[in-house]
Parts: sequence; structure tokens; C-alpha cells
Amino acid sequence: MDSQWLHHLLSIYLSLTIAMSKSFLFFLSYLKRFPFIVTILDALLSIFYRFYGLSPCTVDLDDQTTMHYWTATHRRFNKPSLVLVHGYGSTTKWQFYRQVGQLSRTFNLYLPGLLFFGDSYTNRDDRTEVFQARCVCEGLKRLGVERFSLYAISYGGWVGYRMAEMYPEMVEKVVIVSSGVGLTEGQKEEHLSKVGMDVRDLFCPEKPEHLRSLMNLTMHKSKMGKWLPDFFLNEYIRVMCKKYRKERIELVEYLIAKKADSQLPILTQETLLIWGDQDKVFPPYLAYQLQRQLGPKSKVEIIKGIGHAANIEAADDLNDLIGSFVLSSPKLIA
Repeated sequence: MDSQWLHHLLSIYLSLTIAMSKSFLFFLSYLKRFPFIVTILDALLSIFYRFYGLSPCTVDLDDQTTMHYWTATHRRFNKPSLVLVHGYGSTTKWQFYRQVGQLSRTFNLYLPGLLFFGDSYTNRDDRTEVFQARCVCEGLKRLGVERFSLYAISYGGWVGYRMAEMYPEMVEKVVIVSSGVGLTEGQKEEHLSKVGMDVRDLFCPEKPEHLRSLMNLTMHKSKMGKWLPDFFLNEYIRVMCKKYRKERIELVEYLIAKKADSQLPILTQETLLIWGDQDKVFPPYLAYQLQRQLGPKSKVEIIKGIGHAANIEAADDLNDLIGSFVLSSPKLIA
């Protein structure tokens, strides 16, 4: 009797799985008829961000440089300010959509688009993380943001680190997630050799296989790179990666050519370093290496079972760690 019941239950499960898979494949084939699906999703993300009290804002720093931000529409003076600095994979909207809902309940959020991502742009030829950091902070000053804590991920970690170093009067606490800050020359060469392809194609993709390689490298749990169809990836590349591709490649080339900083400036702020234990881009030992350089004001948190993209694979855990560190409370306020 028990074995018949188990067999019946398994049959139902398999039938449902097959039916759902067929429906999903039909849905994807239906979407193929609409060549602007990524543009539509991008617009929906804008609505989503507005729903959580954020508004787009453009700041002209001078006649050469324009910075774009998503900012708290109505700043609450009983909430601390938190600045989120994105990485290289995409624009700020696509990188933080799983985090803004929860974080916006507790913080006044400010999400800058780094130069050549989204609508942030400069005619200047400076491609350093120092220039990126200066532009972000000067824009925040124009927006009236005088004090804030900082959460920066991956490439954004380099920028965030410089923000904290250059503007200690503005930056209160620092959270760096899965970044290569503090890499030695030998470590950089080792990681580049393991990528298995030109890093310019990896981070500035032109083909679906490039984007799949990036997803497979950065994610451990999620298998998006395997099931997303080519037409969607092609459309994503057209909408999100073609603009400013030359300038983004120059940003990558600068990081490759840049010599490791043997005298990494020590931050004065309390700093939390968060890593996924399966990170293939910047392995967890780099978190402990950076902690040793920063000293007693820093600490490391490792999230189990995730890769480089903690913002996608473990958004809730990441939010709780950020909240408890910045607010010195065990959980984010619901």
C-alpha cells in the first residue's frame, strides 16, 4: 500500500513537472515574437524601483561628466543613508533588484550608475577607480548626501574602497562583497589564466556564449546561463552591453594593466567583507587577505553555497548581514 501511494505521488510529481516545463518552453517561444522584451523588462524594473520609493536623478558634475542615480524620493531623517555601488555585470537596476525592497524599509537608498553604465558618462579619458569614486561622491554631495554607509560589490568594491579612503568625512561604514581589492600581481595573473577566455569578451560580451560564460563563472546555485535562450541573451547584449562598449573595455584594460598596490591604504572605517564560499572570480581567501591588511576594524562573513553573485543568489542573507552591521542589530527591521 505504501509503495503504491509513493508510486502514485511520484507519477503526479513527474506529470506536473513535465507540464510546467512544456508551458515554460511555450512561454519562451512566445516571447521570441517580441524583440523588445529586455527593454520592457528594463522599464518594469524602473516601475519596481519607484514602487519602493526610489526616483531617477541626473547630476551634471561639469560640462564633461554626467552621473545618474536612483535616490530616495522622500528622505527620512530617522533612517540612515546607504549607497549601493554595482559591479561590472550590468547596470544598477539589474544588479540590485532583489535587494532594494528589503533595504529600502530601513535605509534611505542611493544607487549611482558608474561611468559608462546606464546613463552615467564622461568625455574625459580617465578610466581609474579613483575617478569613478570622485564622480560618485561629488554627485552625492550635489544631492545633499553628507553622511552614508557604503555597500559595494565586485568591480564596485574597488570604487567603494577609494570612496572610503578619499572621503572619510562622508563614509561611515563599509561593506565590500566579493571584490579583488588587494590582489597581488601573482594572484591577478593566476586568476586571469583560469578564466579560459579573453576577459574583455567575458565582461563586455558580444555573443550569447560570452554572456553564458559570465553567468556560469559568477553563479554557483543558479543555472540561468543554461536555460536562458539565445534570442533573450542577444537582446540583452544589444540593449545593455552595446552602449559604451569601447569605454567599458578600457575600464577592464586599466584594471589588467594596473600594478598591484603594495601599500594599500588602510581604511579608518569599520569594514565588513562578505564572500560566497564558492566564489570562482575572487576566491574567499582574498577576503581574509584583505582583512589582515585592514586590521582589527574589519571582519569577514562567508555565505555558504553561493558563488560570486551574492546579490542574486543570497539576497536575503546579504541584506541581513548588511543591516546588522550598519545598524548593529541582528535583523533588518521588517
